Amino acid sequence: MWGSRRDRDRSTVVCIACGESLSREDAREYDKEGDRWSRRDKEFEYLCKGCYRGLSHQPRDDLEALLSEVEAAAGGDSQEAYVRAYQREVQRRYGDPDAEPDADAEDADGRGD
Repeated sequence: MWGSRRDRDRSTVVCIACGESLSREDAREYDKEGDRWSRRDKEFEYLCKGCYRGLSHQPRDDLEALLSEVEAAAGGDSQEAYVRAYQREVQRRYGDPDAEPDADAEDADGRGD
């Protein structure tokens, strides 16, 4: 007979968000590819339950590709260089998130208010 799931993995893992060390059974798996059900040839990262609850579960189409491109562009200089490169690339692709809405833009009803 198979042993209980609790007996399988008693290792300690580290939450990638807050750095807390916790038992594997108390952690949640995080798959950066967004498909934790496909397990072949994968190594998972882990989140504590608190960080997992705070995680956005929205689709993240092309996010990993964007992050990889930014990492290559930043050249591994520093975390600050990485963040600046990420901000530039997001602004280039999607526009300035802090920009005021275009005054000429109209609402869906066409009234512009």
